[in-house]
Amino acid sequence: MGRYLVVVTIENKEQVGDPEGETIKKDLIFRSGYSNVESVRSAKCYNIIINSETENEAEKEVTRLCDELRIYNPIVSNCSIGPITKLSK
Repeated sequence: MGRYLVVVTIENKEQVGDPEGETIKKDLIFRSGYSNVESVRSAKCYNIIINSETENEAEKEVTRLCDELRIYNPIVSNCSIGPITKLSK
């Protein structure tokens, strides 16, 4: 059995506003002179360590966990899995 670090990212869908990202862009980036930045989107990131036989099984288990436990709202958010890293014992 291997140990895997699975990164889960939750972010608002494209058509859903992102007040945090807009604030960062407007109040921090533009005020600092980075006028070439077109947009900023914020996201939540979860690092999940899971014991599994294979990387593929680890990905499936974490995907199932995210869907069943509803750690995100699928109406307004996208959930992406990866990267997945095999950890040493």
